[in-house]
Amino acid sequence: MAPKGSEAGVTPDYWDDACKHLVRRDRVLKKLIPQFGEARLQSRGDAFATLARSIVGQQISVKAAQSVWDRWAGLMPGKLQPAQVLKLGVEEQRGAGLSARKVEYLHDLAAHFDAGQVHVRQWAQMDDEAIIDELVAIRGIGRWTAEMFLIFHLMRPNILPLDDVGLMKGISLNYFSGEPVSRAEAREVGEAWAPYRSVAVWYIWRSLDPLPVDY
Repeated sequence: MAPKGSEAGVTPDYWDDACKHLVRRDRVLKKLIPQFGEARLQSRGDAFATLARSIVGQQISVKAAQSVWDRWAGLMPGKLQPAQVLKLGVEEQRGAGLSARKVEYLHDLAAHFDAGQVHVRQWAQMDDEAIIDELVAIRGIGRWTAEMFLIFHLMRPNILPLDDVGLMKGISLNYFSGEPVSRAEAREVGEAWAPYRSVAVWYIWRSLDPLPVDY
């Protein structure tokens, strides 16, 4: 069961056990994990805001995404809620810096949440693929976004996002001396990481960028 996120940040309770497992099972992670000390994955925010941020940030820089997010969220008083998004006009959202397509995506996200088609309260009892299926039914959310949500928000322990460019690069550099890696080869490397593939992925990302990965 995934811990609930909060503004202060929540760390998964399986992290230390995962690190011990990965150090025993994988020669690369045996060297990599100790390099990052007490750094841990942390979940923040609520599900709707996290997914809305992922849509706002698509195909633009982190800095630009934060600027657009601040302007867009500023259109609504108090805590961001699906019902508030559904009341916004297209032009005022375009004025905040959103493309027409992202306005449509955010409206569809809000509509799914408002109608109860996203079963947040049942997620703890649902398996990873069932949640992914629910999320990719929303416009603007593909499998990669859904997998990032499972790792960073729900903190599911065993996600292997084979569509992630950073993961594939990290596996190439750490396991194949920089040679190109196929999905099948990456999946085979990840088999040794189960049932804590999310944790291994996080450390592979860290090998590329020492700053904590955030979503």
